[in-house]
Amino acid sequence: MKEFDSNFAHVVYFWLKNPSNQEERSAFEASLKKFLNNSAYAQTKFIGTPPSASREVVDGSFTYSLIVTFESAEAQKSYQDEVPHQVFIEESSRLWTKVIVYDSIGI
Repeated sequence: MKEFDSNFAHVVYFWLKNPSNQEERSAFEASLKKFLNNSAYAQTKFIGTPPSASREVVDGSFTYSLIVTFESAEAQKSYQDEVPHQVFIEESSRLWTKVIVYDSIGI
């Protein structure tokens, strides 16, 4: 993982169809890691799972989270269109039921 780039943050939450299926989780993780390792644009590459929620305001309903940062909005646009990202979607979209994205520009 490279230094956190505060110019553009792309935060993605995934809800898998079968979150307790270890085979599907392993396939998702392998595809996601392959994609991130081959992305020409992603800077920070954080993959997470929800911890045990300790407060009511914490939403732990997702299966995986992804935080990727970019040097610019243009780099993030290029990332959306690059082959590794498209292959990840092709390989893994059958595994999830919901995806939510939050993009932010640093201040």
